[in-house]
Amino acid sequence: MSLFSLIAVFLIEQFKPLDYRRIVAEPLGLWAGFVESKFNAGSRHHGVAAWLIAVLLPVVLVGLLYVLLYSLNPLLGWLLNVGVLYLTMGFRQFSHHYTEIQLALRLGDLERARQLLADWQGIATQGLSARDVSRLSIEGALGASHRHVFAVLLWFILLPGPCGALLYRLALIVRDRWTADAPTAHNEFPIFSRQAFGIIDWLPLRTTAAAFAVVGDFEDAVHCWRTQPALWPDRDLGIVLASGAGALGVQLGGSVIEEGEVSDRAELGIGDPADVDFMQSAVGLVWRATVLWMLLLFLLGLASLAG
Repeated sequence: MSLFSLIAVFLIEQFKPLDYRRIVAEPLGLWAGFVESKFNAGSRHHGVAAWLIAVLLPVVLVGLLYVLLYSLNPLLGWLLNVGVLYLTMGFRQFSHHYTEIQLALRLGDLERARQLLADWQGIATQGLSARDVSRLSIEGALGASHRHVFAVLLWFILLPGPCGALLYRLALIVRDRWTADAPTAHNEFPIFSRQAFGIIDWLPLRTTAAAFAVVGDFEDAVHCWRTQPALWPDRDLGIVLASGAGALGVQLGGSVIEEGEVSDRAELGIGDPADVDFMQSAVGLVWRATVLWMLLLFLLGLASLAG
């Protein structure tokens, strides 16, 4: 059922791309903000209670709904799987931005590529070179493929029905919303949301990095994975970026010029500087990793049938 659900979501997404920000991110962000407004007293134990209501309660309710629908008709349970997966994962959340940036760079329209990157990632892009835009786009695509595809897919497999997919998406949105809303260092409310998401994302980060290594340059990917993530600001996401950069044989990270100022960042990867050709290579890496996942799901399904 997992494989058929995944195939169905990919097909639906091609014909009806989802406006993720408007339909998913904003409503769930409002839900996270509502729960925060009722519980945030600045203490950690309030954050624990709020997280249980904001994240765990919806997951349990959806799980109960899945059990009910499946008991009535397995097809109804499958439809719920497809619906939740469609809302919580997908390539189109980032692929159209990436494709348009790649096209603009190939046409030599650097200004448009900068603007598209700014619209996608919400960063200042004035003064970025074509290599900088390529580098930041590849980083964004590798990170987004983990957040929107591979991590959601793993949790979808680990938990029954659509519970895992919803758990990952809600935990990420709640963490980001509560962390952004906690400007003071003494506010302990968002601590548990960060810790909980760190636990939830621990295994997906490493399976995504492993998938990139398997379908790319394995030795360089493993070397970069072992030696470079600790230097990245977000060490966890640095695991995925370092492995992806090593698998591609490209240099990511490093300094970029933003609005006339140099932004120093750790270097990731081994090989040549990023350019528009490496952007296409990154697309191939993500798709090969996706095929690897689908093959594993197929083999698991065969093993289940044989058992």
